[in-house]
Amino acid sequence: MCLAIPSKVLKITEDNMAEVDTLGVKRVVSLDLMPEPVKEGDYVLIHVGYAMGKIDEKEALESIEVYKMLADAAMQEEYEIDPEKLVTEDGPLLYKPPKEDENE
Repeated sequence: MCLAIPSKVLKITEDNMAEVDTLGVKRVVSLDLMPEPVKEGDYVLIHVGYAMGKIDEKEALESIEVYKMLADAAMQEEYEIDPEKLVTEDGPLLYKPPKEDENE
């Protein structure tokens, strides 16, 4: 299993490479496997140095927040994540925790 963290395209070079920002880390990735055009400012999912697909900006930013929450939780002794923070006004980011009365 691998995790593809959304990365923002900062710059595209003539050799079909892109400089991207992944959670504050800048790296260069290939755009050779992209099925659609990419422009600066787009968010892409990366696997082993290749951009594999575009992701909507809203979804990318929500995913980045979840990754940050998971990283922060991993730094704490109890590893607790508040499930309510995983739900936005538009719906769940990963899942929506059941209401207490729904489990009875």
